[in-house]
Amino acid sequence: MVDAKTRLMHSPEAIRERLNAAPRQSYLRDFIYGAIDGAVTTFAVVASVAATGLSSGVVIILGLANLLADGFSMAAGNFLGTRAEIQSRARARSDEELEIETHPEGEREEIRQIFEAKGFEGEVLEQVVDVITSDKKRWVDTMITEEHGLPLHNPSAWKAAGVTYLAFIIVGFIPLITYILEYLVPGTVASPFWMSSLLTGMAFFTVGTMKSWFVAKSWIAEGVETLSVGALAAAIAYLIGLMLKPLVNGAG
Repeated sequence: MVDAKTRLMHSPEAIRERLNAAPRQSYLRDFIYGAIDGAVTTFAVVASVAATGLSSGVVIILGLANLLADGFSMAAGNFLGTRAEIQSRARARSDEELEIETHPEGEREEIRQIFEAKGFEGEVLEQVVDVITSDKKRWVDTMITEEHGLPLHNPSAWKAAGVTYLAFIIVGFIPLITYILEYLVPGTVASPFWMSSLLTGMAFFTVGTMKSWFVAKSWIAEGVETLSVGALAAAIAYLIGLMLKPLVNGAG
């Protein structure tokens, strides 16, 4: 049975209000991307350095350097990639506007075939074509979404980069917490590496469960999946550290 709230949300007034409102841009992908990469890369540094038996001070220096530099690099890459997508969408719109001006009948035929493929035919199909092509913006918007498969609304490249960097710094700092605490107050943490492993694993699992809120998947499955990815990366880094340990000992 449909409750009152659901009926209210599907009233003509509520539907009109939702459709007229500007769509909310999600930056979940950028957050997940930054959080996972921040934890993976920082803990990879921690694991590899810990495997070589170097001091907590070395772990902190390399970890913080990675956190700040790699985080900025990742955010910059996301900024440039997002901006490139926006520019590509603008180019597609410009091209469609030019084609409508220079080859209107050909573009009109494209609209006809697009909606014919959706099941429209006869007089109804011609009415649809007439309505869409009677307004240039509507015409171009339709070509952008139907022919090019692109969304109409652009994300903010600055927000995408900012969310990525913030998530990278916050979650990527977690593997360093126990080492910094042990460095500042010696004897506080008996085993910094294993405690760091535990906290980082919890961070991976938490990020995965957060992702499940938006993708309608089991929070346990998403948490375990993200944790598995992080554990694999950590294991690879630790093994590399073990293999390089003789070189470090030889240098010492």
